[in-house]
Amino acid sequence: MVIELLKVEVASQYQEKYLQLDREIWTKAIAQFPGFINKEVWRNPHTPTEVILIIRWRTRQEWKAISVELLEEVERQFVLKMGNIPHKIVEAIEYQVIIAAEFPTK
Repeated sequence: MVIELLKVEVASQYQEKYLQLDREIWTKAIAQFPGFINKEVWRNPHTPTEVILIIRWRTRQEWKAISVELLEEVERQFVLKMGNIPHKIVEAIEYQVIIAAEFPTK
């Protein structure tokens, strides 16, 4: 499994709109690909402008098989809907999962 971590800077007053559009546009687009496992969104309680997107992919090959043209089109749609709301990916990191533990539920 591969983790795509995106750290996004967006003012707290615009985060709900950002998250709504991220779900409607980005998550919908990437969820159609076979390598997509899931996506989580985290807020940093110590940095109110920071939103972290965690996207899990089955393999790096499946993730990177998504065409650049499709990603550019999705980004164009997202930016169009966001309008003047400032947002910026300030960090993009890739992690490879080495060990994943499952914990029993009671």
